[in-house]
Amino acid sequence: MNSENSLPLKARIFNIIQIGDKSNRISRAFDIFITVVIFSNIVVTFLQTFSELSFLSGFFHVIEAATLCIFCIEYILRIWTADLLYPSRSRLRSRLCFLISFDGIIDFLTILPFFFLSGFVIFRMLRVARIFHLFRLNSRYDSFNVITTVLYEKRNQIISSVFIVMILMLASSLCMYSVEHDAQPDVFRNAFSGIWWSMSTLLTVGYGDIYPITTLGKVMAICIAYLGVGAVAIPTGIISAGFVEQYQRKSGLSNIKNADIKEIAEILADRRYAGKTIEEIETADQLTIFLILRDNLSVLPQKDTVVKLNDILVIRGENGN
Repeated sequence: MNSENSLPLKARIFNIIQIGDKSNRISRAFDIFITVVIFSNIVVTFLQTFSELSFLSGFFHVIEAATLCIFCIEYILRIWTADLLYPSRSRLRSRLCFLISFDGIIDFLTILPFFFLSGFVIFRMLRVARIFHLFRLNSRYDSFNVITTVLYEKRNQIISSVFIVMILMLASSLCMYSVEHDAQPDVFRNAFSGIWWSMSTLLTVGYGDIYPITTLGKVMAICIAYLGVGAVAIPTGIISAGFVEQYQRKSGLSNIKNADIKEIAEILADRRYAGKTIEEIETADQLTIFLILRDNLSVLPQKDTVVKLNDILVIRGENGN
């Protein structure tokens, strides 16, 4: 605790609002507090849509204003400490990087609608962006963070599977339009009607508002429905495999103590590594980073974790296996 108190105020605030150190009581209290604030803001946003609760509109407005003030203060503090988040960049560039980052954009969109509620419709619609503030919980809870890590690592495979679904959707819509247009000109009026039907069929939703009535159309619908089952299974399998890989990686960390001490090493992150992600370092140097020691904190590395200057990296070379 003394070493924590000896840190500059800016560094202490950074450790609380940016890193989320579970060993620090203040940091854990802040995590719980901001989680309650986020959920309170979203619950009030939903309750305001009920006309039966109009008599509580004043109370809802107070809660909304209070939570937005907290979001504003946190937003300002995160901008102020952005140079510690991006140590390899200048103060101005580090703050700009935060402003255009995912967290920075979500924070901004969460705050913006409150000041334009009586303005244009587009600003009132931005109230929905508050829901995306829940993604901020990812940085504080490993169980949520695993989901985003898997989706990021498997993004190329997921995009490829979505591209396959789009091709099947376009092909099936044009085929069904060609077969059913003469029999149902009011239902399959154009190719878009076919796209709506193929979407509901390939994704196994089956709304039933549009369906084929010809024999050839029904045969094609059976084939397309089977293709839809396989198309949905492709991204599901990719994501499932990603979860298995991620949990194996986490379990491997607990087995470090059983590894040969000669295979484990510590390196000090200099300017060669500072500012790079774990994935970039592991790929370039063919090593595995198990742990990051940062300002008396132990940080479990993720693929997109950015290494700071003077971090201590606990590693094992690939040839150590």
